[in-house]
Amino acid sequence: MTHHRLKATCTTVHLGGFSCNLPPALIINSGDSIAVETYTGFKIYPDAPSEFLTPEFLEICQNLPPERIVGPGSHLLTGPIYIREAEPGDVLEVQLEEISPRLAMGFNAIRSGWGALPEQFSQSRLRFIPLDLEQNIAEFPPNSGIKIPLKPFFGILGVATPETQRSSIPPGIYGGNLDNPELQAGSRLFLPVFVPGGLFSIGDGHSAQGEGEVNVTAIETSMNGKIKLNLHKNIGLSSPLAETSSDIITMGFAETLDLAFEAALKQMIQVLEQFFGIDAEDAYVLCSLAANFRITQVVNRPQKGVHGMISKSILPPIPETGFLYKT
Repeated sequence: MTHHRLKATCTTVHLGGFSCNLPPALIINSGDSIAVETYTGFKIYPDAPSEFLTPEFLEICQNLPPERIVGPGSHLLTGPIYIREAEPGDVLEVQLEEISPRLAMGFNAIRSGWGALPEQFSQSRLRFIPLDLEQNIAEFPPNSGIKIPLKPFFGILGVATPETQRSSIPPGIYGGNLDNPELQAGSRLFLPVFVPGGLFSIGDGHSAQGEGEVNVTAIETSMNGKIKLNLHKNIGLSSPLAETSSDIITMGFAETLDLAFEAALKQMIQVLEQFFGIDAEDAYVLCSLAANFRITQVVNRPQKGVHGMISKSILPPIPETGFLYKT
């Protein structure tokens, strides 16, 4: 196993989406770990206070090559990372070992026409929110005494697909803009591989986010992380799957919450069948008795997200596969 460091520079980040044509920012072997840097706020940096800006970030904002702009989204992503021997049909495991804000400042933006209530809150607004990294809180509204615990995670964890340009805004079976606050340090995410090398990218750091992300953003934060990427062969996976120390998490994405919920439920039934040998009908009943389904986000057009969670403590042990049950 080799440990790498992937700094965020004009040649190692890309803006707005994913592309199978992007040259790798890093080439690794399965099992390697990476200390990775990410920045956020590319499109709002002219309005940012000095605490939000670093010379390295300004260099990216002012000199990012046009060929590194690969979609209409606003997200600045670090990558892609090429994993040797990764092929379509494989599964990429992303171990999230460490996640921490790299600056003591984040932002939240209301975007006109977006969010869960676009007609009621129709004016664009940009707020910068200081982070107390010693106490691990953010106070909002200012001077209100309301202190929000910081629970940092990466909103975007995704692989490339055969498209030469894919927006970073909607999530999908490739991962992408999942915005799932359960994916904190200590969790693992499993993604289907669609192109040789996988071409994994990461970014969209969030210091805190409520489930739903209703106004279209969280506390958007430039973030450092340490990840480990493992490749799994001969394991069928049709949609992102995650595991925390306590739960197995399935994910569904669709244009309506009803359909997103249905997708997350069907994946939960499939996981209970595939890994635990539970009959489909019994798995359906078990989901009704013990699984919890939550709204992940309602704002990443055109895909809304629902995630299902079932406690590992109630499930039987499974044979060691190198896939589940390692956290």
